[in-house]
Amino acid sequence: MKVKFFFRKKEPQFNSIEELFDAVSRKLSVIISVESITMPYGKISFKNIFKNIKYTRANSGKLNHITGHINYVTLGLKGKTILTIHDVGSTLNGNKIKFFLMKVFWYWIPALSVKKITVISEFSKKELVSIIPFAKDKIKVVYNPVKEELKYQPKEFNASCPKILLIGTKSNKNLENTIESLKEISCELHIIGKLAKEQLLLLEKLEINYFNQFFISYEEIIDAYQNCDLLCFASTYEGFGMPIIEAQAIGRPVITSNMGAMKEVAGESACLVDPNSISSIKEGVEKLIDDAEYRTNIIHLGLKNVERFKIDKITNDYLNIYKEVIEAK
Repeated sequence: MKVKFFFRKKEPQFNSIEELFDAVSRKLSVIISVESITMPYGKISFKNIFKNIKYTRANSGKLNHITGHINYVTLGLKGKTILTIHDVGSTLNGNKIKFFLMKVFWYWIPALSVKKITVISEFSKKELVSIIPFAKDKIKVVYNPVKEELKYQPKEFNASCPKILLIGTKSNKNLENTIESLKEISCELHIIGKLAKEQLLLLEKLEINYFNQFFISYEEIIDAYQNCDLLCFASTYEGFGMPIIEAQAIGRPVITSNMGAMKEVAGESACLVDPNSISSIKEGVEKLIDDAEYRTNIIHLGLKNVERFKIDKITNDYLNIYKEVIEAK
């Protein structure tokens, strides 16, 4: 068996899909032949879309797996294809014309041409079924794996001035509410992601002590998990919420949202808060700081939760899908 992975063009600010399938690829390569194909063009334009489709046609195999965010390249693939869709909400923002075009060319046409579609959470599956109900039998949930590089590393919690890690600065990451919730709490923020002017002004206005990094390597992200005291990830929308299980694998307590994929991924292993309520986020942070017994239990539950996302299990899920697609007439 041989599978060809098709990746979007790599950009310095986006690496989650590449990191995810690099881990899966390394595990699969012990069992089957795996080849990775990266698109030559990144910026979305009619010219680049056409060139990427032409490129995939020249490089397609008998079994293809589009790893995410280039759904349209299904039009260039000749063999049997699996498509992974990471989230729906972020691609359907905008006016009615854009909404219609995205539904047709990003979801409907690809859904008709592929054999299987994988999504990364039950939440994402529900969203996707509402858009392509005709293809619901093709959709299967395969969770994101936690990478083996993320090893448990205990750390003495700094209750007097904890280092709080915030990952992501896009609007769904809810940074403004999170910053507001921390204005009366003695802490140091480590923010990963390029800050907008408004976010910088808010940090300055509230006199928040912070450290910012962006366009960093995965090794630096691991360092950030290891050096923090807790992760605050109170997003308003996620297709999965990878930082939740990454921080838990290191052994850090997690605060995340009580909705959508984040609640699904974390379950009872994190402090769940209302992301739309500044007071709820604040109360969650204070509870983790002040209640050592609660914090220890959250860490313990987090380590147990990570077992659901071990790379061997996720790799086996993909392998079973590949076998099913190959054997199907």
